[in-house]
Amino acid sequence: MDGVPFSAPVRTACPYCGVGCGVLATPNGMGGALISGDRAHPANFGRLCSKGAALGETLDLEGRLLEPRIGGRRAHWGEAIELVAERFRSAIATHGPDSVAFYVSGQLLTEDYYVANKLMKGFIGSANIDTNSRLCMASTVAGQRRAFGTDTVPGSYEDLETADLVVLVGSNLAWCHPVLYQRLAAAKQARPGMKVVNIDPRRTATAELADMELRLAPGSDVALFNGLLNWIEAEGAIDAEFVLRHVAGLPAAIAKARRMDTETAARATGLSAQDLQAFWRLWIRSERVVTVFSQGVNQSSQGTDKVGAIINCHLATGRIGRPGMGPLSVTGQPNAMGGREVGGLANTLAAHLDIENAGHRAAVQDFWRSPVICTEPGLKAVDLFQACADGRIKALWIMSTNPAVSLPQADDVAAAIRACPFVVVSDAMADTDTTRLAQVLLPAAAWGEKSGTVTNSERRITRQRAFLPLPGEARPDWRHLCDVAAAMGWGEAFDYSGPAEIFREHAALSALAADLGRDFDISGLAGIDDVAYDRLEPIQWPVPAEGDPGGRFYAEGGFHHADGQARMVAVEHRAPVSAPTAAYPLRLNTGRVRDHWHTMTRTAKSPRLSAHIAEPFVEIHARDAAGLGIEAAELVTLESPHGRAVARALVTDRTPEGSVFMPMHWTAIWSSEGRADALVGAVVDPISGQPESKAYPVRVERFEAAWHGFAVAVEAFAPTTAYWALARSTGGWRAELAGAEAPADWTGFAEALFGLEDAGARPVSVVDSGRGTARIAFVADGRVVAAFFAAPEPVEVARAHVVEQIGEVGVAAMLAGRPSIDRPDPGALVCSCFGVGVNTIRAAIEEQGLADVEAIGRALRAGTNCGSCRPELARLLARPKASLAAE
Repeated sequence: MDGVPFSAPVRTACPYCGVGCGVLATPNGMGGALISGDRAHPANFGRLCSKGAALGETLDLEGRLLEPRIGGRRAHWGEAIELVAERFRSAIATHGPDSVAFYVSGQLLTEDYYVANKLMKGFIGSANIDTNSRLCMASTVAGQRRAFGTDTVPGSYEDLETADLVVLVGSNLAWCHPVLYQRLAAAKQARPGMKVVNIDPRRTATAELADMELRLAPGSDVALFNGLLNWIEAEGAIDAEFVLRHVAGLPAAIAKARRMDTETAARATGLSAQDLQAFWRLWIRSERVVTVFSQGVNQSSQGTDKVGAIINCHLATGRIGRPGMGPLSVTGQPNAMGGREVGGLANTLAAHLDIENAGHRAAVQDFWRSPVICTEPGLKAVDLFQACADGRIKALWIMSTNPAVSLPQADDVAAAIRACPFVVVSDAMADTDTTRLAQVLLPAAAWGEKSGTVTNSERRITRQRAFLPLPGEARPDWRHLCDVAAAMGWGEAFDYSGPAEIFREHAALSALAADLGRDFDISGLAGIDDVAYDRLEPIQWPVPAEGDPGGRFYAEGGFHHADGQARMVAVEHRAPVSAPTAAYPLRLNTGRVRDHWHTMTRTAKSPRLSAHIAEPFVEIHARDAAGLGIEAAELVTLESPHGRAVARALVTDRTPEGSVFMPMHWTAIWSSEGRADALVGAVVDPISGQPESKAYPVRVERFEAAWHGFAVAVEAFAPTTAYWALARSTGGWRAELAGAEAPADWTGFAEALFGLEDAGARPVSVVDSGRGTARIAFVADGRVVAAFFAAPEPVEVARAHVVEQIGEVGVAAMLAGRPSIDRPDPGALVCSCFGVGVNTIRAAIEEQGLADVEAIGRALRAGTNCGSCRPELARLLARPKASLAAE
């Protein structure tokens, strides 16, 4: 980058998970930026994960939506806004306000979210606004509202560093919240007496840090924590004074918990009595306990009760709100918390006020000076798209999310969107599974171009600042909403000069909520001017008009039910609603991988992020695989009553027998049939409405293919084979392929695959018709511009080597498919930051006698930057000769 005129760094916030890391973005004046961690930010102190560190690779405009489109044609902004306003007006006039809906996203900034909620609930007069956050943390919202009287996260990240015991439940912190994992690992190293317990049906990367691992049966969390509550009573560990003064519901909760004795809990969880009692004993004897929970708890048909079972244990012992203790929900998206604060969920009002409360509704309507206010909760996400399917929703606006991929029964959701008479999508990207279904597309500002605030999982508000100009005709989401509101006749109420003015209104509304006894209070920021807003430092709420900001809740009671007491709720273990059958004998668990994010619209732009895992896969236990005749690295078909997917088999003992795991990131843009949520049924928690994404019945079978292939090219290409998975690579593109019938002419097939029929590229091939193998390179101007490898079984080539050769002059080196003896194959990527492969690491361990992760870092730099690969490095040290792909 020598000679590039970098400007001063801009302090902003990472757009990925709910950790809310601070980022320094230094623009280069050419549409890019250097990215580093902000050492002054109290969430990450300069640390970034692999995704955050690669943000600079995702800023290009390729694939961006840069102008409004109507019916696929370019349109003027005025035309698009008027059409959206007219179709919403018409639907409301003819069918009533509940005939329209918004589906929004934790990718929106708080100011965008606020305006969307105000428009729908206070001017249209319906609560039919829900968010993709329904898919990740709605059960926490419901559980905390039920227990505390409002949706409060009691503690802070620093509690992870001061606890004696950290319990991780359904949370692969190492891959899904890597910076928190790094903070926890550093604290444990500094305080060896700290204990970590990891509770998860799968053995994830997070387990490498744990002193105790409990691989419980899927869906049995309530049994585990009811058993703990039973032991808390039996061991005399109830904090009688705290409960007497601050907690209601103990007798009923204890009565249910008594049914979960050790023997019963062992049957329900699949754990041994010894392991259960060891965990319960450790929990009770460690006063400073933090219980961290995430999607493994939330994404369940009894997610709210799982949250309740965890909170019950903390309330019964008074272990809440003090340093180093309390329940801690970690959210999946960068602004899931901000969305909760402004009422982005269909069953909440702004500022943590309640739709069901007439006084709250009247207060908000008066504050907004709105003509109407919603009177009852709206449709939650799954129900909202069912309403599209059956014709109740006549106009739908989707903002910054991809429900045709991410919602359960994704094929049905796509059909529902298609069936809706009018659909508008605001997005930064032109081509997604969802934008393909819309009549109107509105170009949205992306990260780096928009300005506002986000709130992380510890209630810390951070400014997300623009450091790049708006490209083309893109506009911030709040501007889209305000323009449509004005066209619908409400211009005065939505005449904001910018996000600072929206934030001031949001803060002022929180003062009203505080007067009504709510927890959310940032009234101390209501008078902030534009300059102070631009300079706003990260700050944890509450931020009252008088007094210090931040801190913890509930150490001295002060809960938000009318009587000031918390509620312990009597909960009972239930098995997951959808049980395996003879036709669908395995349980599907879905989740994230380390280096990709949601539906990959951003992370798929980065070659190094795609290099870690380049195609959809399914983890299957070795005994299940053997029973089905499935070998490692074969392609398999997964089917449920609702859909189908194809993925690469990863035979492993990390997932329990009887279950399979598939990541949720791949879309129709990046794979032929890699959408995991096409398989998941629309089974939801009856209280939170959150789908059960961790235990849905499926069957798995070998994918019958006549041939398998691997392809690389300098230019993008579009596979159409029976199976394909596309990814960016260094210097070009790569794809895994498979077909039902072998081509008669491999060279002609490859030429058509790459679109090189008339390009003048010269093919050089080695084809063995008898063995069914082919290796073909295409050369133009002396350089290899594309290469294709085929075989009857999964192709054995050194993929990292092949990727490196694209665009180079060595035809022979390309066709060899593996490096020469003097250039060892680095193997599958482990460290994304420094491009260190598994073979390089194994060789260094053996040749240099490396004994720990720090030694690997000194020798190879792996694990010394973001640290996300450290669990994998530890696993390699433990089993240096095992195949990484087979672990």
